[in-house]
Amino acid sequence: MKLARLVAPLAVSLLAAAPAAAADPAKVFRFAFPIAETGFDPVELSDLYSGNLIANIFDTPLEYDYVARPIRLVPNTLEAMPEITEDGTLYTMRVKPGIYFAEDPAFNGKRRELVAADYVYSIKRLFDPKKKSPNLYLFEGLIAGMDEILAAARKSNRMDYDTPVEGLRALDRYTFQIRLKQPNYNFLYYLAYCNLTCALAREVVEFYGEKTGEHPVGTGPYRLAFWKRSSKIVLEANPGFREQRFEGEPAEGDARAQAAHAANKGKRLPMVGKVEVYIVEESQPRWLAFLNAEHDYIERLPDEFSNVAVPNNRLAPNLAKRGIELDRQPGMEITYSYFAMKDPVIGGYTPEKIALRRAIILGQDVGAEIRIARKNQAIPAHSPIGPGAMGYDPDFHSTATEYDPARSKALLDMYGYLDCDGDGFRDLPRKDAADECRPFSVEYASRPDGPQKPLDENWKKNMNDIGIRMTFKKAKWPDLLKESKAGKLQMWGLGWSAAIPDADAFFVMLYGPNEGQANHSRFSLPEFDRLYEQAKRLPNGPERNAIYREMNRLFLVYAPWRLGVHRYYNDLVHPWVVGFYRHPVMRGTWKFLDIDLSRLAQATR
Repeated sequence: MKLARLVAPLAVSLLAAAPAAAADPAKVFRFAFPIAETGFDPVELSDLYSGNLIANIFDTPLEYDYVARPIRLVPNTLEAMPEITEDGTLYTMRVKPGIYFAEDPAFNGKRRELVAADYVYSIKRLFDPKKKSPNLYLFEGLIAGMDEILAAARKSNRMDYDTPVEGLRALDRYTFQIRLKQPNYNFLYYLAYCNLTCALAREVVEFYGEKTGEHPVGTGPYRLAFWKRSSKIVLEANPGFREQRFEGEPAEGDARAQAAHAANKGKRLPMVGKVEVYIVEESQPRWLAFLNAEHDYIERLPDEFSNVAVPNNRLAPNLAKRGIELDRQPGMEITYSYFAMKDPVIGGYTPEKIALRRAIILGQDVGAEIRIARKNQAIPAHSPIGPGAMGYDPDFHSTATEYDPARSKALLDMYGYLDCDGDGFRDLPRKDAADECRPFSVEYASRPDGPQKPLDENWKKNMNDIGIRMTFKKAKWPDLLKESKAGKLQMWGLGWSAAIPDADAFFVMLYGPNEGQANHSRFSLPEFDRLYEQAKRLPNGPERNAIYREMNRLFLVYAPWRLGVHRYYNDLVHPWVVGFYRHPVMRGTWKFLDIDLSRLAQATR
């Protein structure tokens, strides 16, 4: 790989006759995912890693200004920002003419232009019962007329894509409208979220059928060139990508944003000709690949190497001497461990079930997790909302991550979770003294990799200390995701990164109707759901924040999760990577990166 990098400057000279506007095929951006992708069909995906891939292949109507902070939406495939009328319920959008899908056999050799009907069709696919989209919850009940289409499709098990819908229609070749049943102040952000509003061509879906997720064909800056499942993915620059330049409005005083903007301003996108993504689940080989310059970037430095790479949260001198740069930010995300609320042992809303969950929470040491497993690269979460999201209150403090094993044991004793058979572990409450002992255990699902091991050990030690028998179900992440959606896991620890910069991105995981989609715990509380629906109709501000505080209170009372942490993202890039600047929610960012081939050649010589 180093040899290939050394000959890159020669490749540049040989390709000098290529069009100057094209992405340079000699420029390759290499890095690794710690978790395997699940596919390439936007409506079928909910995981972060697959989401990063599709956001670089397909196009949403809007996108984010890459360097602007606070976050700012800008047109992507639209000529201008949507026209919003009728009290915030009607969105009228016009697609830029001259945007084309990547070449594909589905088009029979013809050049296929992106049109308004493609967005109408792609959004309708979310409602197709056969797709079982994990993202439907964001649109269900929102778009006028689509609930009726969905009901009919569920009844007949066939989606009618041609029936006109009041709330989702193309007015002409380039203009389409979306009518909402009621205002939703996050809807503009949905128009920049690929899992919801990326455009697919109907011909492609009909051509590939059930294999659509293996043949992504979009209008974005990259197209799929190679894919070995759970091993390696190669994206190459789309030669038919429209002319788009690096622009943006970096904030004054934001040095990193200013530097990224200055380095690439005015350059045609994308700049890098190829992106190679490797699936490397274990931390050590990912770290070594970066140190050896086999990878250009290590995303979210594994915690076990933080003392070596970022001692005292500053870049280590030996790395700084090599020109390596650190981008350190708190993620707009959260980790949590959910309790299956329909499970007969730990689920339910009766006092003894709530007491069991709260005792588990009090008995689990998040502080030790931060110190030992996460090497102090996280802060304890006090609410389900990630830092930086609208609605997040940095001054809100709760006992959600308090560690108090004495109170935990007292609570278990109070509600009858006693060791009645003398085996050292508690049993389920008995109705009376004559009732038989009923042993129970809690099964925690987790990945079989190195970073998960200290997390599991912390859980096991803590549960032993309070007398709860805990076992572990080991499986790879995509397999656990399938089981979780089917309601087959009792407990599972997850991370959730915001797709939109709002608290709603987190509370969706607790909204009852989202059961089996974002709501893995299957928490369902009418009072919470009512408040959630009320908050969605309000703009960001004091009134909505007051509702969020009440939702937080209900969450803490019923304890459907064990809150975890907000992690710091320590991203490291080699000096030849130009323009890297982590965006809190934007996923289609690879087009904004460049590779300095001369610096690369010097460093790998």
